Amino acid sequence: MARDNSVLNDGESADSGPESGDTGGNNRLLDRRSYLKLTGAASVIGGGLATGSAAAAEDYEVIEASNEWYNIDDGEVFENKIIDFSNGNWFGLYARESTNWTIRNVGFVGTHRHDRHAIAVADVDGNTSTIENVYMGDGCLRPSSYSSHGQCGIWVAPEHSGHIDIRNCNVQDWPNNGIYASAPGYNGNGGTVHIDNCYAANNYVSSYRLSSNGSKCTNSVAYNDSNGRYNGRCFWGWNPGRMEVSNCHFSSGSYTNAIHLGRNGKTTRISIDNTQFDGISQRGNIQLSRGSGLGSNPDLSIPDGVPTSAEEAASGGSSEPSPSPEPGQDPSESSLANTIVFDGNGTSDSTSYEFVVSDAVEASTDENATIDQAASVDGKRASGTVADYLDAFRFDGQIERLSVDGNATVRVNGVEIDPADIDDVLQNIILINGSDEDSTRYEFSVSGEVERSSYDGASIDDEDAIEGGTVYGGVADWKDAFKFSGEIEELTVDGPGTVSVNGERVHPSDFGDDLPHVLEVQGPGVPVGFEITVDGEIEFAGEDDPEDEATTISGSTVQSTVTSDNLRFRFSGTLTDVTMTGGKATITVDGEEIDLEEYGDPELLPHAIVFDGTGASKPSTYSFRATGKVIKAQYRDATIDDDDIVEDTTVRGGVAGWLDAYWFDGDIEDFKILGDATVDVQYNARKQ
Repeated sequence: MARDNSVLNDGESADSGPESGDTGGNNRLLDRRSYLKLTGAASVIGGGLATGSAAAAEDYEVIEASNEWYNIDDGEVFENKIIDFSNGNWFGLYARESTNWTIRNVGFVGTHRHDRHAIAVADVDGNTSTIENVYMGDGCLRPSSYSSHGQCGIWVAPEHSGHIDIRNCNVQDWPNNGIYASAPGYNGNGGTVHIDNCYAANNYVSSYRLSSNGSKCTNSVAYNDSNGRYNGRCFWGWNPGRMEVSNCHFSSGSYTNAIHLGRNGKTTRISIDNTQFDGISQRGNIQLSRGSGLGSNPDLSIPDGVPTSAEEAASGGSSEPSPSPEPGQDPSESSLANTIVFDGNGTSDSTSYEFVVSDAVEASTDENATIDQAASVDGKRASGTVADYLDAFRFDGQIERLSVDGNATVRVNGVEIDPADIDDVLQNIILINGSDEDSTRYEFSVSGEVERSSYDGASIDDEDAIEGGTVYGGVADWKDAFKFSGEIEELTVDGPGTVSVNGERVHPSDFGDDLPHVLEVQGPGVPVGFEITVDGEIEFAGEDDPEDEATTISGSTVQSTVTSDNLRFRFSGTLTDVTMTGGKATITVDGEEIDLEEYGDPELLPHAIVFDGTGASKPSTYSFRATGKVIKAQYRDATIDDDDIVEDTTVRGGVAGWLDAYWFDGDIEDFKILGDATVDVQYNARKQ
């Protein structure tokens, strides 16, 4: 089903956020009275912690993070505050049930380390609210255990129906979008957002993300460089669109293209003018109006009025405009000791190069080189092309791999070298070319080493997984490429995409088995029902007909029962979910026993609840709590949506033209729904 990847991407539901009177630990909202008790214990003047009251023109108060939401009421102005994450806790500003509010002069100091957004907002009464002069430049370090629904700088929720102005904000190093405001347009109440005069760097999945008709991004800067935690889209415009981008400066660095438009085959409408950027990626039906003043030479200076520190924001100050480094540009005194220069001066043809070092690399201006926006710097790897000019880089450690195709001269620390003297062990290229018809999932294994590559304009996608010599990934209307050594041993492709190796088209059947993995289920001696799901294809591998073994296979899911026997299957992709009822069977994948707890809830639950949005006139959001366990389900052909949230026994989600379903045990409590989707609860659904 077509839906925004993060329908409710803040860890709270659209209509059932934690109430201020709730004392449930990490979910508790502070009301004004409890907030005053908190801030009275620690106020600051000019950035120094002290007890007592502030008393100067640049006064502000410090809130020490306490694992709580602060609830902003109708008409409230929350201003001149520092939120301090240095104690390791989180603290969030919550304005999803109010209107005409203002968040102003707020600085977040210290690295955020939790699966929570810093600011979660909506204007729910059709009015205008404001976020201005906010510093979020210390960013967030994604925790080892996370839901992909937190870690966003500013999150605008689906129930937003009014207008929000977001201006003079500094948002850097957030792993789940810097300013994420696409849900209201894509599957919410259609509220508009204007991002103006903001500065963002090194955010993943995107720095600025919009969707609703009438939303704008103006006078703002976003880029990726080699100094941040993440790389992502500078701007992402979702359907339905009718958005505007004007007078902005975007540079994607090692990420492919600064502006991304569309998703899931729907129509996205957008106009872009007076904007400097380094490429556009389009997915689905795009109605793009290109105005005047477009180019590829962005000015990445911090806009006038944007704060550069938490103290500056909290005191109501802002930065003077100052030049920001080009993506990957080294400072005048780089900490990296060595140089490598690719000198194309005097050559008639272009030379492409790629190299890997053991420690770190960054672009530089040594030997009067210019910073090439088309060159790619990603961790320890750099690649690019030179013609009648030169590219330079600083690095630490050793050059481990070097590939040069052309006549450019290569110098290391001022001494010319022969690239052939450095072993290039990854000599082969595999290119997976996607299609706009549908997504394609792929998996392949090589006998040697493998690493990502930007060959032929392929994207460097951190979501593609490399485990030893095996790669798992997916493409739509873009390309993925990898360099490898040795031979391809297995290749599986599910979808319309095509594969070439060293420039020649290949067929997956030429490499190993279509279903390379073996899964076996061994019964414990008593009847055990099981349901197993993979993210590729699966088929019964026994000698008898699957029906003879009471085995049902539907798409990528198999259901059956074992007692003391052994059932065998072949599959592609990876194992994603395992559930059982009546006991626990032993499951092995390619001969190794798996830990059932790593693959979802191993117990099959008896009851089902279905939220049906197929006949509803607009999107609906819901929440409920079960007295027993609860898991997502494909019951009645419902889709499994990673953006619907299951936390212990509490569920929050949304439907708009599709079905969501859950298996559960016990009873349903605290049920809420906003919208006209239908709800069906089926007790003992598996036995009907």
